[in-house]
Amino acid sequence: MHDDAIAEGARLAALVQYQDGSVVSRSLLKQDSGSVTLFAFAEGEGLSEHTAPYDALVYVSEGAARVAVAESVHDVKEGGLLLLPAGVPHALKAVSEFKMMLIMLRS
Repeated sequence: MHDDAIAEGARLAALVQYQDGSVVSRSLLKQDSGSVTLFAFAEGEGLSEHTAPYDALVYVSEGAARVAVAESVHDVKEGGLLLLPAGVPHALKAVSEFKMMLIMLRS
């Protein structure tokens, strides 16, 4: 399954929009081997600590966030990239309005 908007050559940050007080997500690609999902976080919104069974890669397309990975805290901003290793607790909080692409690798 894939999102037809990317077949048209769309601008990454334009594919998901901010919503006050919310986290918005949009799946671009979902296959057995992995997925690509876009997120738009309103300022102050985030994801509570959790783990995932697979490695994931975060690419920041707009704004800034603070990401805790195990015992480390990373301040990420536009153009930044961060690895979230499988089985390692992580959490995220938007410092400003923040957009990211999450690439999950399942195999």
